[in-house]
Amino acid sequence: MRALNFYSSHYHSQLVSRRKSCTIRNGDKSAKYREGDIVWITVGKRFSQRKKLYSAVIDRVDVKPLNELSAEDLQGESQSITNVDEMITFLRSMYDKDIMPSDMVSVVYFSEVVE
Repeated sequence: MRALNFYSSHYHSQLVSRRKSCTIRNGDKSAKYREGDIVWITVGKRFSQRKKLYSAVIDRVDVKPLNELSAEDLQGESQSITNVDEMITFLRSMYDKDIMPSDMVSVVYFSEVVE
């Protein structure tokens, strides 16, 4: 089973409270995450211990330029991000590289699977 991991501690409370419904990732991730896939939602730094929070199903994967993100995409990613410029700033900090408005991103929508 694949993991949909979140490095930033910023997301932990949103994931635990189930307020986060999607993630926006740099590049085309449609081959990695497909509609209907079951994944573990995990948190933790790369190359270190991670914590499984719950299982989820991938509802939808949209690939589009950053500047075409919708309000639904932004709100699903984080309630504190209200526009594309804020999303670009956030992605630059997460990926530690220059991100342009025309860069392609994947919007991965997910829902918890209750066992």
